Amino acid sequence: MTETRMSGRTIWKRNLAPPLRAFLRTESGSAGVLVTAIVAALLWANIDLNSYEALWRTPLSLRLGHLELSRDLHTWINSGLMTLFFLVVGLETRREFDLGDLRDRRRFVLPAVAGVIGMLIPVLVFLAINHGGPGAHGWGVAMSTDTALALGLLALLGRGVPDQIRIFLLTVFVVDDLIALIVIALVYSDDIRMTPIVVAVAAFAVMLALRAAGVRRGAAYAPVAVVMWGALLVSGVDPVVAGLAIGLTAFAYSPGRAELEQVSGLFRSFREQPTPTLARTASIGLANTLSPNDRLQRIYHPWSSYLIVPLFGLANAGISIDGPFLAQAFTSPLTWGVLLAYVVGKPLAVIGTSAGLTWVSGGRIRPAVGWAGVLGSGTIAGVSFTVSLLIAGLAFTGDHLAEVKVGVLSAAIVSSVLTWTAFRVTHMLPKDTRVRALFGDMTELTDLIPDVDEQRDHVRGPADASVTLVQYGDFQCPYCGRAEPAVRQLLGHADLRFVWRHLPLPDVHPHAQLAAEAAEAAAAQGKFWQMHDLLLDHQDKLNLTDLLGYAADLGLDQKRFHDELTSHAHAARIDRDIDSADHSAVSGTPTFFINGRRHHGAYDIATLTAAIRTARARARLGRAGLATGDQARPVDVTARR
Repeated sequence: MTETRMSGRTIWKRNLAPPLRAFLRTESGSAGVLVTAIVAALLWANIDLNSYEALWRTPLSLRLGHLELSRDLHTWINSGLMTLFFLVVGLETRREFDLGDLRDRRRFVLPAVAGVIGMLIPVLVFLAINHGGPGAHGWGVAMSTDTALALGLLALLGRGVPDQIRIFLLTVFVVDDLIALIVIALVYSDDIRMTPIVVAVAAFAVMLALRAAGVRRGAAYAPVAVVMWGALLVSGVDPVVAGLAIGLTAFAYSPGRAELEQVSGLFRSFREQPTPTLARTASIGLANTLSPNDRLQRIYHPWSSYLIVPLFGLANAGISIDGPFLAQAFTSPLTWGVLLAYVVGKPLAVIGTSAGLTWVSGGRIRPAVGWAGVLGSGTIAGVSFTVSLLIAGLAFTGDHLAEVKVGVLSAAIVSSVLTWTAFRVTHMLPKDTRVRALFGDMTELTDLIPDVDEQRDHVRGPADASVTLVQYGDFQCPYCGRAEPAVRQLLGHADLRFVWRHLPLPDVHPHAQLAAEAAEAAAAQGKFWQMHDLLLDHQDKLNLTDLLGYAADLGLDQKRFHDELTSHAHAARIDRDIDSADHSAVSGTPTFFINGRRHHGAYDIATLTAAIRTARARARLGRAGLATGDQARPVDVTARR
C-alpha cells in the first residue's frame, strides 16, 4: 500500500503503464547496463584477448535424436537472442501505428523518408572514403542506428527532451532496422538455400492464419516461431529477420471497458466458488484483455533491454587496443569511413530530409518536433552498435573487423557529445524560443472524444484558459480520492479549466453509479461542484441515506433530489459521459486529458504541474503562431482504439 500511495498511481496504472513511456524508461535504464557491458568487453579483451575470444567460440549444440544444431556462443547470441531484440522493435513500431501518433499515416512520411535517406547518405560517405579499397564490400556497417543505445543515451543526455522527439527517432530507427535486415538477407548472407526459406515463409503464413482464427494462446505460436527461426538459420539468411516480421504483425489495442467488466464477473464467480477451473478461467480472461502486442512486450522487453542487448555488447565490443593499433586504426579508411558516415552523414541526412520535405510540401509534411529536436535526432542517430557489428562480423575478420569496431565506438562517443551540446544550447534559450525549438508548431493529435462543451460538461475555471484538464472519475474509486488534493491545488491556477466526466465502475464500486446520479441531481439545482467535493471527501459513505444527508447539508430540495435519484432521472446524462470514455479509450479511473491529449503517468501534483506547464507553453506557441499568421496547418486525428 505504501508504494501505491507514494507513486500516486492505481495498481491498474502501474501494471498497465503507457507502453511508449514504459518502453522509453526501459531503454533509458538499460543504456547504463549496455555501456557497462561494452566497457567490460574492452577491459576483458585488453587484459586477456585469448580467453575473451575462446569463450565466444565455445560450441553449443541442441540435439533431438539424429537431428543436431550446433553453433558457437557468438552465433547463438547474434542470430538467436538478438531475434528477440528485433521482435521488441517491431512490437513498438506496430503499437505506434495502432495507438500512437503514427495512426495519422501522414506523420510517418517524413521519418520514413528520413530513415531511408539516413542510410543512403552514410553509405555514400563510407564508399567515398573506401571506394576501390578492400573494405568497400562492407558498406552495410555504415547504415544502421542502434535503437536501444541511441534512445537510452538520448534519455541520459537530453534531460527534459519531449516524447515527440523519441517517437520521431523510434520511427526512423525502425525503417533503418528493417532495411538493414533486408540488406543482411540479400547481401551478407552466404550459400542461400531456397527450401528452408520456403519453410520459413510457410511457418509465417501459419502464424498469420492462427491470428486470423482468433487463437490467443502463446503455446500455439511458439513452435511455429521456432520452426520459422530455425529454417532461416539453416537457409543462410540471418534469422533475426523473423523477430521483426513477427513484431510488426502483432496488433495493439487498449483494453475495452466491456471486456474488463466481464473479467470482473469472472473474478466474482471465483470469489463465490474458488475452484481451480474458475481460477484458470479468470486468469485467462484477464490476460486476454491485453492485446498480443502488449503481452509480448511485457514478456520480452525487459529481457531484451537488460540481458540480451548488453550480452550482445559483451560478446561483440571486445577489441585489443594499444598505441600502435590505434595509430593504425585512425589511419585506416575503414575507421574513418564508419566514423564520418555516422557523425556527418546521419545528421546531414535527417536534418536535410526534414528541411527538404518541409520546403517541397509547403509545410504540409513537416517534422512533428521543432528544429532543435530534429538536430538532436540527427546527431544521436550517429550512435550505432547492434546492426553495425552484426554486419561487420559477416563482412570482416581480423584487423579490418577491429578497425570497424573502433570506428563504431568512436562514432557513438562523438555523436553523444554533439547531442549533449545541441540540447544544452537549446535549454539556454529563452523559454518560448526553447519550447518552439523542441516542440515545433504542429498541432497535436487529439485523444479526447468529444471535445469539451461548456454547455454540456461540468466546468470549473475560465472558458478562455489556455489549458483544459479533463478527468474521468468514479466517486467511490479510492485513487480518484487520492488524486483530488492535487486537482484542488491545480485549481488555484488562474489559467486552468477543469472538467469532470463520470465513469462509474459498478462492477468494482457498487455505489459509484448512484453517487454519480446524486451529483447530477445536485447539478440540476445548481450545486454540482459542492456535491462533487462532498462525495470525494466521503467515499466510504455513499448509500442512499448518506446522499440524502448531503443534499440536506447543501440546502437542496430534498423531495426533488430523492425523486430524481429513485427514478434514475439523470442516468442518461451519465451514459453520455461513459460513451465519451469508450470513444476516448478510457477504461479505468482516474484518467486525465490535458488539452485533449491523454496524460500518461502519475497524477501527483508535481507530475501534473509539469505536464500542464508544458501544455501551457505549447498553447502559447499556437496563439503566437496564429497572431503572426505562420501557424502550421493543423493535423487533428482523434483516437480510434
